[in-house]
Amino acid sequence: MTLTTDRRRHDREILALAVPAFGALVAEPLFLMADSAIVGHLGTAQLAGVGVASAALTTATGVFVFLAYATTAAVARRIGAGDRRAAIQQGIDGIWLALALSAGVVALTLLLAPQVADVLGASPTAAPYAVTYLRISALGIPAILMVMAATGVLRGLQDTRTPLYVAVAGFAANLGLNAGLVYGAGLGVAGSAWGTVIAQTGMAAVYVFVVVRGARREQASLRPDAAGIRASARAGGPLVVRTLSLRAVLMIATAVAAGLGDDEIAAHQIAMTVFLFIAFALDAIAIAGQAIIGRYLGAGDVPGTRAATRRMIEWGIGSGVLLGLLVVVARPLYVPLFTPDPAVQHQLNTVLLLLALCQPVSGLVYVLDGVLMGAGDGPFLAWAMLGTLAVFAPAALAVPSSGTGLAGLWWAMNLFMLVRGGFLAWRARGGRWLVTGAVRS
Repeated sequence: MTLTTDRRRHDREILALAVPAFGALVAEPLFLMADSAIVGHLGTAQLAGVGVASAALTTATGVFVFLAYATTAAVARRIGAGDRRAAIQQGIDGIWLALALSAGVVALTLLLAPQVADVLGASPTAAPYAVTYLRISALGIPAILMVMAATGVLRGLQDTRTPLYVAVAGFAANLGLNAGLVYGAGLGVAGSAWGTVIAQTGMAAVYVFVVVRGARREQASLRPDAAGIRASARAGGPLVVRTLSLRAVLMIATAVAAGLGDDEIAAHQIAMTVFLFIAFALDAIAIAGQAIIGRYLGAGDVPGTRAATRRMIEWGIGSGVLLGLLVVVARPLYVPLFTPDPAVQHQLNTVLLLLALCQPVSGLVYVLDGVLMGAGDGPFLAWAMLGTLAVFAPAALAVPSSGTGLAGLWWAMNLFMLVRGGFLAWRARGGRWLVTGAVRS
């Protein structure tokens, strides 16, 4: 096989998985955006309450994103080893784990909703709406976690199209239900929460149907397997540490920006919106990496793993360069859409240049993160993120006293990406992550 043919084959695999994954990633945040848009017309207090509740729910469920990541890697390994029945069984264990975890999260959310609203700074007028939205939305948490795990199953099976279709249908249903329940039925904030819960439950039902159909086709058991559930939990533990460390970085950055002034925090929040949207594009390649690398290692193909990794790195860096250029060139078009305030625009234009500067590094980071997740190298990812946090935190916290302002904070954000990229590149150059076989021992 020639080098050109090999590259084309990898390109087809990457695009086939990454493009639908990007669509699904973008569709997911639209749930909360739709809620905000509809609730915004009810009043400021209602919108503030939903905003606080949404932040709490995103944090509470985001910790369990390992249900998708770890399941993708484990299922892909089994597929690479040629054992589709075991792959689906592994995925079913992940779904059972999601159900088990959701029970505790639901109970805590229902019990602590008032305290959560208070800790997150909800005003006396917004707090009742936050509590109402949180308590109703808690009923959708099992569906959210099941969707994460089932998405991991399908990604591991090299299918990112079905999650795209389900995400788009779920968003459409959510939009219609919310509009109907909020205004048609006059339920207000409660209607918005119920609409989202119903849509999320419908998505989970579709996923369960797809996975159960696959299990029956392969004669895999649908019963919970204690050993398999424990294995899924062990694989996900390090990824929880990684996720919490990443969220700590974002929280520290927000806290520092808030302390710099109103113009600074406004510009920072807009810049983070751009940052996170770009992350969706780059994370789509990472998701492709999880599925492809897991499959290659499951098949025992180390040269194929290396070749696919090299090609995905090229895709990641190239995408980062293009996205960085787009951020800079398109500023006159999108900055006025976010804010008409000249002072905020001035801050934002500087920050966006710094953000754009680091996008090639971001492309490398996201790809290698996905590659190592696909290899099941969770413990290293946890330690690397903790090490990166240890470098970032003092740099960010020193910004207010340094007098560098918001630009200084975003230099610290770029340092975060550089350090993280250094850790991941060092690991990828070695061979300790290249563990082959149907199960990573």
